[in-house]
Amino acid sequence: MIFLVFLVGSLLGLCLGALLCVRYVRHGVSEELSPKLGRMQGQLNTIEAELAYMVSARYAELNGRPVHVPHQDNR
Repeated sequence: MIFLVFLVGSLLGLCLGALLCVRYVRHGVSEELSPKLGRMQGQLNTIEAELAYMVSARYAELNGRPVHVPHQDNR
């Protein structure tokens, strides 16, 4: 009986320790990736704005109308 109590206690401790370890590692990874993801989002926004400008410029060139400069959303 004592062996079963010890076994259940050690399994419970192992599961709780693993849970804390996973939370710690996940927090560390997210802290490391957040700045990189922010820079990547800014670069993607810039590429999107430039592409929209080039498409509108090409469309205006084909139709002989003035170019409409799109509003760039800097978030």
